[in-house]
Amino acid sequence: MNLRPCRVEISTRALENNFRLLSNLAGSDVEVLAMVKADAYGHSLALCAPAAVRAGARWLGVTSVEEALQARSLCPDARVLVMTGCFPGEGAVALRHSLTPVAWDQWQLDELETAARSAGLGEGSVPVHLEIDTGMSRQGVSPEELAPVLVRFSGETPLRLEGVLTHLYAADESDGCANQAQLAQLETALARIAAAGLKPHWLSAGASATLLSAGLGRIAAIAAKWGLKPMVRPGLALYGVAPQFVPDEPPNVTEARKRLRPVLTWKAHVASVRSVPAGAAVGYNGTFVAAEPMRLALLPVGYADGLDRRLGNRFSLLVHGQRAPLVGRVSMDLAVIDVTEIDGVEPGDEVVILGAQRAETITADDHAEATGTIPWEVFTRIGARVPRMQI
Repeated sequence: MNLRPCRVEISTRALENNFRLLSNLAGSDVEVLAMVKADAYGHSLALCAPAAVRAGARWLGVTSVEEALQARSLCPDARVLVMTGCFPGEGAVALRHSLTPVAWDQWQLDELETAARSAGLGEGSVPVHLEIDTGMSRQGVSPEELAPVLVRFSGETPLRLEGVLTHLYAADESDGCANQAQLAQLETALARIAAAGLKPHWLSAGASATLLSAGLGRIAAIAAKWGLKPMVRPGLALYGVAPQFVPDEPPNVTEARKRLRPVLTWKAHVASVRSVPAGAAVGYNGTFVAAEPMRLALLPVGYADGLDRRLGNRFSLLVHGQRAPLVGRVSMDLAVIDVTEIDGVEPGDEVVILGAQRAETITADDHAEATGTIPWEVFTRIGARVPRMQI
């Protein structure tokens, strides 16, 4: 069956290159978990999880138990960390498939312990990673509220505190002030964990921004102080994009940015071409009116595919290696580009929405800047109906 000519191409070779680069930057003493949540940031879990494992990833990070089950079927030998933990009724499934849940609330521990006892699992047989809220006020238990949670890992319980993690909410702020405050809170929590007689193995903190900016030093030092092995969880950089830093970009990031390889290219083919006279309205509500005779190309891609509606009349795509402005509003399933100044555009010609064509490139950062968002959202909003194809 022929497919609608709108697709995403995924270079698994680029992803493998990026993982190896990130591992080298992290160093041999730091475990690098490949973050493949949200369908591998919109790139396809089915394509990217096995590629990360081929490149050397021993750990994969996913959002939910549902994603974890898919990751487990694709990568039977990888450790799979479920970042938002188990929801009610999911504990037995998580244990049956050897998933590793993140937890921080008593009810989550109840869910896991009940499932473990029902399965007849022995003492300390269920690894759990405890999330500490060091200032983001999202997930995690605060250091001040740790005591009753830590009790759950002592005595004759199937639960084992295997890891401690936190999330740095401003790792892309180059002054590092927020990081330092959060890491101080993390140290407070680790002291209380040690005082409770618990000995976790992993300390997981930091993502792409921390790794690329050489910010792992403090985390590694904290891990060493408490006898833990450091782990870092890159996501965006795995897919070839470095986060933007404010107010200034550290030199390490600039250098790494040059070496990362984009994994995703989004393409469509011209569906039809027409000429319109001066005065012709283009698209809904006539937000664009031709000031002169124009040649327009119709594309089978719209906001239902993830092409943001706000890009109409303010963004360009690539055809024949040249920038062709989007004119009129982006529709649900269609968009129109101005090819008046580009010779020879015909139905079937390839148009790049995100990626490179000849000497020109459109990046996720370009899309993000034009729509007031971030590259993470640009990738993840590409619709499921756009097929992901390995190249």
